[in-house]
Amino acid sequence: MLDPYENLANAIVLQAVKDYRDALKRLKKKPSNQSAMSDAMECERFFRSGWYKALTSVDGEYLIQKLREEAKSL
Repeated sequence: MLDPYENLANAIVLQAVKDYRDALKRLKKKPSNQSAMSDAMECERFFRSGWYKALTSVDGEYLIQKLREEAKSL
């Protein structure tokens, strides 16, 4: 069973993934959407941050790459 801190860390990472997916979808529909671009860049900064590395062992660059590939295929 996961402890509450692991649950919280997982929830933070999963929310960032959802936010990034949403931003990429909005950018695909309208590439000039500055709000979506800002959101995507903020998520990428998070995935590359020390805070992210403290929350999970999943490589942030790998995650960004996979989510971009997923967005292209939609």
